[in-house]
This record gives sequence, C-alpha cells and structure tokens, in this order.
Amino acid sequence: MSKSVSLVLGSGGARGLAHVGVIKYLEENDYQIKSIVGCSIGSAVGGFYCAGKLGEFESWMLSLDKSAIVSLLDISWSKSGLFKGEKVIDKMRDLIGEMKIEELPLPFTAVAADLEHEKEVWLNKGSLFDAIRASVSLPLFFTPFEINGIKLVDGGVLNPVPIAPTFGDNTDLKIAVNLGGPLEKQVESNSEVENKNDWSNSFKEIFDNLKKATGQKNDDSWGMYDVSDKAFDTMQSAIARQKIAAYPPDVEILIARNACGTYDFDRSREMIDLGYKKAKESLTSS
Repeated sequence: MSKSVSLVLGSGGARGLAHVGVIKYLEENDYQIKSIVGCSIGSAVGGFYCAGKLGEFESWMLSLDKSAIVSLLDISWSKSGLFKGEKVIDKMRDLIGEMKIEELPLPFTAVAADLEHEKEVWLNKGSLFDAIRASVSLPLFFTPFEINGIKLVDGGVLNPVPIAPTFGDNTDLKIAVNLGGPLEKQVESNSEVENKNDWSNSFKEIFDNLKKATGQKNDDSWGMYDVSDKAFDTMQSAIARQKIAAYPPDVEILIARNACGTYDFDRSREMIDLGYKKAKESLTSS
C-alpha cells in the first residue's frame, strides 16, 4: 500500500545531490510525494521535481566538471557577496523555462532567511527561480536576493531542515533529509583526494586573489575559504539538531556533513547514489 509523503529537503551545498537519490528511492518504492519544502540546494532539487523536471536537473549536474562550474560564477565586486548568482539561475531557466510556484503540479515552498527581521521566509508563490535564488544565497558566497523589498539569504542560516511548512499537510509521513549528519570516517583513494583538493583549490584561489588585492598575506593555516566553509557547515548542523529535536519528522534521512565539500558538485553521481542508499536504510529500518 502506497504512503503519501511531505518531503523536506535540507541545505548543504553539493551534498544536496543526495536529495535526487532519495527521491528516486521513494518513487521506486511506492511512496507518493505530495509536497516539498526545500532549503538552499534543497529548494533547487525540490523546485525542479515539483515542476516535473528533475531529470533535466540531474543530467545538468552530472555533466558538470570543475571548469564548467567555475564558468557559472559571475563576480559581483560588491561587499555583500563574491558572486551575483545570475548565471546559475539563468542556466536553470534555460533548462525548463520560467515558472510560477503556484502553477506547479505539486505544492512547493522554498525557505530563505530575512536577516534584518531575523525570521524565516516561506516562498510559495511567484517566480520559481527567484525563490530558488533567494534560498541559495549563501552568505559571503552569493549576494543577497531581494523579493518584495526584503533582502534574503540562504534559509540554512536560520533553519537548515525546515519542517514547519509541512504542518498543514494531510499526508502519511513527513520525511526530512538532513545534510548535516554526524561525521563519518571516509576511505578515499588517492585520486579521489587529489580531485577533491583540485576542485576546492579553485575556490581557495579566488579567495586568495581577493586577499592579495587588498594587501593581505596568505599566511594562515586555514584560509578564508576553509573558515567560511567549515563555520557554515558547523552552524547548520547545530541548528538542524535543535530544530529537529523540537519538531521531529516521522523519518529523518541523515547525510554525513563530511560526505563531500560544499562546492564539490563534480561528485554529483556519488552523492545521488549515497542519497538512494541512505533512504533505503532509513525507510526499511523505520
């Protein structure tokens, strides 16, 4: 007998490709997804799924290598963020065309954060890609995005796994995918480590070049990239634990926060497979 599901897709950068694997497992095992709430990368995956276009998103992600992703980064030269994010969102629009959230086949909510008023903002109408752009506005990395006169940033700042928007759903299960799970010991081949370091170094070079432009020396064991990446992951993991303790879902699917780096989108296949595996483990044991 099929079960209806309210699906919550959390924030966590490239680990969010695990959401694709989770959805694949649900579809293959007679779970009926009736609504999606997405935060940051979860809003992108969830938005494409609700539009009936997850296949296009997956194919795009699997086609990306380091140079392709770097080509999507448009320097903002502003104090509010390194990149404008327009190229990424324009590419999403090119894949499936402009859409309005209220016209999607399934209910969808993207969660962003209003820093000025210190509150979550639930985006469930208007432009799908404006909502996604606001929800993925990782502080320091992307500039904030303004909707209705309010400057919004990544929803993970306040709630990386936002379950509250599902409270009114009449579904059998609330399933949350938390990308900030406990650290897991990883065994990697030398080539995997080299590839990952090479990818991360592209972003480190950008940060280092900005430091050089302002006359700062690169003499720290942890650079600006490392500090921002580790700090945001740690913050999100702590917040997610608190939120889920207060409002537990019926099923929580945990993806270790060291499964891959925030920007390691060249590991999409690996993350998709991991999401499928973790969904199977969580749902067969629940």
